[in-house]
Amino acid sequence: MLSFLPCAQVVTLFESSFHANTPSDLPQYTHPADRRPILARQVLPPLAKLMKQALQIMRIRKTLIRLAAGAAALFVVSQPATAADLIPPPPIAEVEGISQFEAMLSKAEEFVAAGEDAEWSDFVPEDADTAWRLISDLAGSEDSAVADGETVIVGEYVQGKLDGASAEVNQAIYKNVWSNADALTPWLTHNIWVLIAAFLVFIMHLGFATLESGLCQKKNTVNILFKNCWIISIGILLYFLWGFNAHYPGWENGFFPIGSSAAYGANELLTHATNLYHSSYTWWTDFIFQAMFAATAATIVSGAVAERVKLSSFLVFSAILVGLAYPWVGSWHWGGGFLANLKESFYDFAGSTVVHAFGGFAALACVLVLGPRRGKYTKNGIKPILGHSMPLAAIGAFLLFLGWFGFNGGSVLAAEPHLVSLVFVTTALAAVGGALGAMATAWAVTRKPDLSMSLNGFLAGLVGITAGADAISPTLSILVGLIAGVIVVFSVIMLDKLKIDDPVGAISVHGTCGIWGTLAVAFFGSASLVSQIVGIVSVCGFAFIFSFGIFSVIRMVIGVRVDEQEEVEGLDVAEHGIPAYGLESAEI
Repeated sequence: MLSFLPCAQVVTLFESSFHANTPSDLPQYTHPADRRPILARQVLPPLAKLMKQALQIMRIRKTLIRLAAGAAALFVVSQPATAADLIPPPPIAEVEGISQFEAMLSKAEEFVAAGEDAEWSDFVPEDADTAWRLISDLAGSEDSAVADGETVIVGEYVQGKLDGASAEVNQAIYKNVWSNADALTPWLTHNIWVLIAAFLVFIMHLGFATLESGLCQKKNTVNILFKNCWIISIGILLYFLWGFNAHYPGWENGFFPIGSSAAYGANELLTHATNLYHSSYTWWTDFIFQAMFAATAATIVSGAVAERVKLSSFLVFSAILVGLAYPWVGSWHWGGGFLANLKESFYDFAGSTVVHAFGGFAALACVLVLGPRRGKYTKNGIKPILGHSMPLAAIGAFLLFLGWFGFNGGSVLAAEPHLVSLVFVTTALAAVGGALGAMATAWAVTRKPDLSMSLNGFLAGLVGITAGADAISPTLSILVGLIAGVIVVFSVIMLDKLKIDDPVGAISVHGTCGIWGTLAVAFFGSASLVSQIVGIVSVCGFAFIFSFGIFSVIRMVIGVRVDEQEEVEGLDVAEHGIPAYGLESAEI
């Protein structure tokens, strides 16, 4: 065994050695002006000599202490080694089960070569459970062994062997072993639940589209729906081509990930489509669930810049945001980057900050570059621009509420009965708490029961609980939602006073309440407040700076805002040439 010698111990050793060799009866130094000349002549020469020696000793001592302090981090002191330390890793052939595994792999190759009429049991005598247990135990082993003169991890060696086999061998083992093993049944339940959760998150995109459409003017409905069609399409595509493997990169530096296509070869079937990949789902289940999240950030921006953004500019920006920025930032937390490796890890269960606040601060940056809608802020004050369909907005809010059960519940990443049911309950309680908080606050402030604020209250509570849905108790989740509902009302009012025009309240719902939800895990859960603040500042700061920079460049190159006439006419006719509800919808 090896251990570091503490710096303090090294310093103490050096100091004690010097103290032991330092004269204890040195004369006390006083300035010559305070002594009579005779005493000065008698005392100063030997005193000066002693002082010179002392200074030399102090210089040497300081140098040695500095060297010791630095060397303590580099040099180690040997401790008595245990018997286990003296035993080198065994050859891979001597690892228990390896010979049987390699024989099985060889027999599988013979089975494939024998053709369609061959019987698996004639080649591989082990039953499916025994065979799969052998494969999975070895593939999950973290023991070391020596293969071809190099030390390897047994699990990596076995998975490499499986990936190195042909596609036909992979398919044969999948069909005859994995598909008949008892381990498949519980794993299948987990996998199906995560897929269902992905479908629920997909429904949220319909919710965003209808909520945004309802809260905006009818002359811009086609434009809003088109943007949402683009976001989900480009989001999934770019996440497949680069984002997924950037989101979960296998870090080199903990900050900037290198992504690649999510596709894998047919010869990698066993390591991607069984519990060798994950104990609860396949590679593709993982991909589609995370891809649904990826597009969410751009839908948040879509609502905030609605009714005056140039379509082409938004399409370019949203592709960059979803394709590059979101996987990059997400990798800091969920991909094992620096936020996951803080002394006390940053905690964000399903993305109050990493998804929602990220989108909210990206939206804030874009709105500042874009400016408010025409006629929103006048010399006489704020002029409300009302949405055209509150029923459509309400449908959107409730679709988002429904989808959030998949957003949070699916983030358990397994059909674990207790945890999934707990997350469902905290999610629902926070949502209704948020709605009630927003209802009461808006009613008290505006003297009217405001439906749009109530709908945003649902969403504020949902965003607020997302970071700690599995870590905050049901009772406290009501409080988290209630506070989020109050916050969202005052945030919307404050942004309006600052002339930051957000037609649907996306910045307040996702940005402001995303921050609150992340802090709430420290207040009502067990997360570190310092780590939560570090995560918030890192993610929100990056989202704002990145988005402000990219959107500013787009403004300089092709512009980001439609002209005044197009804004008055409506983007449905100006950008798409067709109104949403017939010719009359083109009128103001």
